Amino acid sequence: MKRTLLIAVVVVIAAVAALWGYQTLTGKPAEEAATPEPDAQAELANVIWASGKLVPSQWAALSPDASGAVTEIDVKVGDRVEAGQVLLRLESGHQKAALAQAQAQLQRAQAQLAEAKSGARDQEIAAARAAVDAAQARLDRLQQGTPLAEVEAGLAEAQAALRKVKEGASQDQLIAAQTDIANASAQLRQAQAAYDQVSGLADVGARPESALLEQATNAYNAAQARLDDLKRGATAADVAGAEARLRRAQAQLDALRATQPADIAAAQAEVRQLKAQLDLTAAGARPEQIEALTADVEAATAAVAQAQAALVDTELRAPSAGEVAWLDARVGEQAAAGKAVITLGDTSHFQVETTDLRETDVTRIQEGMPVEITFDALPGRRFEGVITRIAPMSTVEKGSTNYTVTVDVKDLDPTLRWGMTAFVNINVGS
Repeated sequence: MKRTLLIAVVVVIAAVAALWGYQTLTGKPAEEAATPEPDAQAELANVIWASGKLVPSQWAALSPDASGAVTEIDVKVGDRVEAGQVLLRLESGHQKAALAQAQAQLQRAQAQLAEAKSGARDQEIAAARAAVDAAQARLDRLQQGTPLAEVEAGLAEAQAALRKVKEGASQDQLIAAQTDIANASAQLRQAQAAYDQVSGLADVGARPESALLEQATNAYNAAQARLDDLKRGATAADVAGAEARLRRAQAQLDALRATQPADIAAAQAEVRQLKAQLDLTAAGARPEQIEALTADVEAATAAVAQAQAALVDTELRAPSAGEVAWLDARVGEQAAAGKAVITLGDTSHFQVETTDLRETDVTRIQEGMPVEITFDALPGRRFEGVITRIAPMSTVEKGSTNYTVTVDVKDLDPTLRWGMTAFVNINVGS
């Protein structure tokens, strides 16, 4: 139905009403008044009209999933963006720290699980076996022990050595040392005489007599030193060393005599404990331990995912390609989770959505019906469209029950913009 026809019908009705009022006041017969044409009345009854708004076929009011200070705004009103593009960022220091901590905990849990699954290393098993062997050797020594007679003989030997050190050199030792020095003295005199015979020669230093004299001198000095040492007797250090060896032998004897059955029992218990530890090391982790460590890894993985999601929540991204139509944020301001700060829409394709189609009219229309659309912004221009969707649920506005109808418009003028007022005429009689 053409909007012009609709206006004409309304004008006719208004004229009829005015004529009826005039007839009533002047007393003229009603039959003289004009009546609307039957075709115009039928046409008017078959027309449904409603107001609407021009909106993108796809749009969204975007809000951050987290609250925080705005640190970066990457778009401005009028910018076209792609799906997934970052529009706005919030302060994310705490989220990044939480993510790093969660990742570290995950790595630790994974390492513990891997260690449990791989079992003990050869070096660990060898160390456990060596500990068992050492404990077994200690037990064997306690059970077998060193013969008492052997330890007592060692003590007696240490006592005799101490006495000998304290007594000093014997007469026989002194006589032997004196004999050695007398022989060395004779050899020295003989070598000296031989040297004296050639001492005047120019090559005396290279002759054998010189070497023999030096050897004889060294032998004499050594014999004299031995004799002096024997005459001097034992030093305090010699006596202290002998006494220390005696005390060590006495301690060994006392320890052997003090060995009790309780010591052997303790050594046996240590061997059993270390053998059990060796078996556990060789066997590796139990299935229950593997399951527990696996659960730790899963929990840590979930914590990482949660931390990553919290970090992602500090970025507001475009859900689809479109144009930024509205922006209500500034760097430094606090953004609240769930509060819209950006409106984004696909302005490449618009449609009309009615705002006041009454419930008494919605039953008379259906999807696919043709409609006529006009805009206040373009007076005199008419556009053809078709109903593409009828809302299944009503909205209530100022006490009036309305239904939203979506209309796809053909050949829209590119100067039309989001939010402009539209008028929709639906001829339900055609």
